Amino acid sequence: MTFDHIGLITDEKKEKGNWVESTRVWVTNPKEHPFNVEWLRYEKDSPVKGPVREKPHIAYSVDDIESASKGLKVLLEPFDVGNFVRVGFYETKDGAVIELMEYKGNANTWFNEK
Repeated sequence: MTFDHIGLITDEKKEKGNWVESTRVWVTNPKEHPFNVEWLRYEKDSPVKGPVREKPHIAYSVDDIESASKGLKVLLEPFDVGNFVRVGFYETKDGAVIELMEYKGNANTWFNEK
């Protein structure tokens, strides 16, 4: 398990936002931020509710989401984002929101990058 980024919720439009249709959220590339911050701006009609939409999260790159998520409460079942990564959101026993990321190929790829 390797630290990838921290995700913070915002209402402000950020430069270079990428659209994630399945969750109806705009996200920035944390690999372009000096402190690995990903900004998330949810549309009003986003199906995402609860802790994932209301709290910051910490993301980790893992080899296998199913193994890494054992013992964690599922908040969002794993889903594909941008054809480069599969992610799932979980909650720890003490209430922290965790994103587990299983990259497909190059872990430095983000949306349309090669």
